Amino acid sequence: MAPDWLRDPKVWRTEVLAGLVVALALIPEAISFSIIAGVDPAVGLFASFTMAVVISVVGGRRAMISAATGAIALVIAPLNHEHGLAYLIAAVVLAGVFQIVLGALGVARLMRFIPRSVMVGFVNALAILIFMAQVPEIRDVPWAVYPLVLGGLALMVFFPRVTTVVPAPLVSIVVLTLITLGAGIAVPSVGDKGALPSSLPVPGLPDVPFTLDTLAIIAPYAFAMALVGLMESLMTAKLVDDITDTHSDKTRESIGQGVANIVTGFFGGMGGCAMIGQTMINVKVSGARTRLSTFLAGAFLMVLCIAFGPLVSDIPMAALVAVMVMVSFATFDWHSVAPKTLRRMPLGEITVMVTTVVCVVATDNLAIGVVVGSVTAMVIFAKRVAHVAEVTAVTDPDGTTVVYQVTGELFFASSNDLVGRFDYAGDPPHVVIDLSAAHVWDASSVAALDAIETKYAQRGKTVEITGLNTHSARLHGKLTGELSASH
Repeated sequence: MAPDWLRDPKVWRTEVLAGLVVALALIPEAISFSIIAGVDPAVGLFASFTMAVVISVVGGRRAMISAATGAIALVIAPLNHEHGLAYLIAAVVLAGVFQIVLGALGVARLMRFIPRSVMVGFVNALAILIFMAQVPEIRDVPWAVYPLVLGGLALMVFFPRVTTVVPAPLVSIVVLTLITLGAGIAVPSVGDKGALPSSLPVPGLPDVPFTLDTLAIIAPYAFAMALVGLMESLMTAKLVDDITDTHSDKTRESIGQGVANIVTGFFGGMGGCAMIGQTMINVKVSGARTRLSTFLAGAFLMVLCIAFGPLVSDIPMAALVAVMVMVSFATFDWHSVAPKTLRRMPLGEITVMVTTVVCVVATDNLAIGVVVGSVTAMVIFAKRVAHVAEVTAVTDPDGTTVVYQVTGELFFASSNDLVGRFDYAGDPPHVVIDLSAAHVWDASSVAALDAIETKYAQRGKTVEITGLNTHSARLHGKLTGELSASH
């Protein structure tokens, strides 16, 4: 069955124009990330070209843009600084191998454990980072930059009311470029960021000795790059799933990222991962939904650099700043910070969201924010559930038996104070612990039950544990008596 864009000219037009807008927005970003990594601009541009083209075929999330990113640049910059470009490229290839292995091992399934509040924090932090990245472009610049940026924003807000046939960001870029060239206005342009490449990249092996010493140097950087790249890509894929109400294959995306990085390394690129800013331009602003837009973003990038280099160099940075500011506003989840939402939201959820945002913005690293946010959410959850276990006692009329009814989830946090809920000295000779309304989750809970039995046994009293469900009975049967009785 032919893809949508072959059957529907309207879809085809949307995808082509979206790819063009993304390619234009990718050029200054790729050059900026090259500068962060300490490499020639061509290295970042080649990476964006190969990542986008390869992931459009092997990736698991349609319409998502992968290219050279700031997160990857930050991870590998020290390696380039200490050992040079050849080692950086070798690390990119190895990172790709790590990503394929992690993808095959099912790392994508860990996404289930990232709470919604972390996801919202991640999106909001990203919007803030996209906006903050534009600030240097409007600081210490000619006064003409400011009306150009405002004009670009106005075009993107009002032009869609006239027509949505052509993406508003593309109109904004073209109009502002014509104004600056026609009026001869001297403002910073794309060309000021660095020279664009004049030929296609040539494949080759990294020029490093293939020894264990080389592996020891590049492996830590490669592994860090693999993790950061996968986390950012999988979070972006989840975000696009939500925006488009469609499902994506996260395992295929993980392996695809690895394949794309290996190819990128062999073509001398600096590696990369999914880009939220460009993906938002593609999916949310331009309305793209297929792999064609991703492929064309990479293809147009090289065509623009090689065939139209001088023209692209003349695009004012003000036009691209306006596009990215619009993207940051579109990305931010304004509903999440509305007073009405904040009043209804549990304090724990707000804490997790704010923690994620603060960590990401403070470190410029999305992966750190997601990990810290997820750990915070788990601690809050464990604290909340720890108090769920309730113990009530009923003594039989004859005075020889007491029945303790335990209700709730028993795990390391809730079982710790379980031992202190029993009257070891005052209880009758026979004690029944009824767990029919409880669930035993871990070894800590079994150890707590063992400790209770031991304390009663020291006073010559017998304990009978009843009502265990299938899972709890299996765990208790396997571990009871095998754990230390001291608690």
